[in-house]
Amino acid sequence: MFAGIRAAAVDEGGDLQKIELSAGERFRDVGMPDIADDEPPSAQALADYARAGRSWVAVDDADRPIGFVLVEVIDGNAHIDQVTVRPDHQGAGLGRALIERVRDWAVGRGMPAITLTMFTDVPWNAPLYRHLGFRDLTEPEIGPQLRIVRDEETAHGLDPAARTCMRLDLSR
Repeated sequence: MFAGIRAAAVDEGGDLQKIELSAGERFRDVGMPDIADDEPPSAQALADYARAGRSWVAVDDADRPIGFVLVEVIDGNAHIDQVTVRPDHQGAGLGRALIERVRDWAVGRGMPAITLTMFTDVPWNAPLYRHLGFRDLTEPEIGPQLRIVRDEETAHGLDPAARTCMRLDLSR
């Protein structure tokens, strides 16, 4: 059962990798086995996010991670690098709660928006985020650092035609 959100601990990388691997399996169901087979972030990278205060976990009653979010600062905005929830806890609002935690963090730092990149047609990607208030960015709205993120995704093998950059404007 979902008990809350807290800062990720430096030593939880292995748990977060397991969550990522299990959640990634859903991509097989939509014909994206390469995404399902993609390696999760390294334990070192996850520890770096935790040390920087840019990683939060949703936890169960025993304080075990059941979901997580990783955040960068891109073009002066909070940029969700990844949000992942264990399959047996999906659909219960944990992703939304993690995004709300990012919103609180970003507002507290005076950031104007949250950005992310998503698959356009995967049901739990762009359509879900549009429902949460994110909007697709037009090409001129994409900042220089977000363009680099998109270019890196393309170099990693993601089809740019199947991806979108999104933004949630934050009221201060």
